[in-house]
Amino acid sequence: MVLPDVQAKPGVSFDYLEKIGRYMVEKKPDTVVCIGDFADMPSLSSYDVGKKSFEGKRYKKDIEASKEAMARLLGPLREFNIKARKNKEKLYKPKLHLTLGNHENRINRAVNDDPKLEGVLSVDDLGYENSGWTVHDFLDVVVLDGIAYSHYFVTGLMGRPFTTAGACLSKKHMSCIAGHQQGLQIATGYKADGSLLTSIIAGSCYEHNEDYMSSQGNAHWRGFLMLHDVQDGAFDLMPVSLNYLNRKYK
Repeated sequence: MVLPDVQAKPGVSFDYLEKIGRYMVEKKPDTVVCIGDFADMPSLSSYDVGKKSFEGKRYKKDIEASKEAMARLLGPLREFNIKARKNKEKLYKPKLHLTLGNHENRINRAVNDDPKLEGVLSVDDLGYENSGWTVHDFLDVVVLDGIAYSHYFVTGLMGRPFTTAGACLSKKHMSCIAGHQQGLQIATGYKADGSLLTSIIAGSCYEHNEDYMSSQGNAHWRGFLMLHDVQDGAFDLMPVSLNYLNRKYK
């Protein structure tokens, strides 16, 4: 299971995350990858500092919102294992990997810009590791079963993100999955032996609309990904939209 950007922040509903957690327990994927920007951290947005929209936003509330969202996501997994222990049944323990995104990296940037904040603000405040995730630094590339994962993949000396899945595939020459950019892009190719390569950009696993985007911009695909029959970078892709999820778990 691959979970794109959740961008959890105060004032939005996380009911859908509990539904994703129920889906995870039902399907029991071996590995779950959170691609980053699980937390939105609007209090540290450089775009809003000094604007009216920045007033009232607080770091602590952002952290609390992220922790609430994570609790809703992993709640069904914990409940399942509590019942399994009680009934002396097999526990479900998927491998959990989280690649930090640029929104979580706002914390590190804030500390770098103001050294007085060192020891006061930290990515550890989000509690990802305490929730069971293996956490990977922003823009680190994690390769699992021949698939490369990162919040986004960079191109050129300036380190800008690829904006199309096709361009990423043509430059990286392997199956790659990234978030960061809203919507869903899929590009495919083949190795010399005929096995499939797939590049995906999927950066929206949330229900709220973003104020900075137009009504057309907010009409993008929202959901998560299931990768079936994963073998050495090849897999069968099944996107699962939040619309479908809400119908399945009414």
